Amino acid sequence: MDEAVIKYYRKLLRTRFEYAGTIENASIFLDSVGEKVLICGSTGDFMQLYINVVKNRIDDMKYMCQCDPTANVAVEILCALLKGKTLEEAAALKEEAFFQFLGSNGEELQKKAKGLLELLNKGIARYRSTAR
Repeated sequence: MDEAVIKYYRKLLRTRFEYAGTIENASIFLDSVGEKVLICGSTGDFMQLYINVVKNRIDDMKYMCQCDPTANVAVEILCALLKGKTLEEAAALKEEAFFQFLGSNGEELQKKAKGLLELLNKGIARYRSTAR
């Protein structure tokens, strides 16, 4: 496992995973299993994203997951990057933002970032189509 991922995961253990949790009546709810987006990799693992949108901005974002440490690091980074952003800014987010945030672009982080962005963009598209 990438040294930067290990270091950040240890920080998350100390800070109790800042973005872990749920949002009741979230504007956008995503389930990696239901969306058939591979993020965690193992049978029985899951990732759920809860996004609250207010006036086209991500007001709050939480997640629940049972995944490997790299996925936990990636989703925490995603939440940190997106809070306060418009949906347009969120949809334009690229994998490189994860690498800049962490200071690493290990292969596992690349896979997790790609899967999370795919899941996020599905949710944004669905939200936009039903919010009209």
